[in-house]
Amino acid sequence: MSAALRLHDVTLGYDRNPAVHHIDGEIAEGALLAVVGPNGAGKSTLLKGLMGALKPIGGRIDRGALGRRDIAYLPQAAELDRSFPIEVFDLVSMGLWRRIGLFGGLSRADRARVGEALSAVGLEGFDRRAIGTLSGGQLQRALFARLLLQDAPVILLDEPFAAIDARTVADLLQIVARWHDERRTVVAVLHDMEVVRRAFPETLLLARRPVAWGPTAEALKPERLLEARAMPEAFDDRAPLCDVHAA
Repeated sequence: MSAALRLHDVTLGYDRNPAVHHIDGEIAEGALLAVVGPNGAGKSTLLKGLMGALKPIGGRIDRGALGRRDIAYLPQAAELDRSFPIEVFDLVSMGLWRRIGLFGGLSRADRARVGEALSAVGLEGFDRRAIGTLSGGQLQRALFARLLLQDAPVILLDEPFAAIDARTVADLLQIVARWHDERRTVVAVLHDMEVVRRAFPETLLLARRPVAWGPTAEALKPERLLEARAMPEAFDDRAPLCDVHAA
């Protein structure tokens, strides 16, 4: 199985302050990978590096033939401005930009595809609702509909199941499973270990550096979770240089 993404001694951070250190590894094409770890462990930073929004301080990320449009990204809900005056239909139709361009018009077939995506996530009849009127679970369903239309081979999800109801989590996990069946590469930052154990065969346990990366049952052994919880305190955010061995 070929790799979708390769990380070569990657260190990522902000203003040269490292947030996640020395990651080596491959994310295989078609992988279903959970990224877990304590708060401040660098999980969201890693996703931003994978998508190309954050340039590594050290090392490199090899995306092969993947372009920016081949990587779909779902940010944390807290990063979304729900007061923005946009309707559900328009939010979801943004998923077609990869194919039609930013200023391309929607054909009748395109509008039908938006409707199909809304139906796939259980939002029939919500197309003219303002996004500010949606519940947290409904908004997440709409964002998954947008991802469906993006039709990207690599999908990055940052806490996709945070603060939503169990029924929505179950429905969205079915979409994630379908992506996996289609051999798309899915990387998701998650906090619910039961969801990780049940639905994600591979896990990266991160705590500013990789603690474990492999089969989920191995990565989430109790002793490794204890190690991960202690690790963020071993690093100084003010350090201008990255020296994981001295930490």
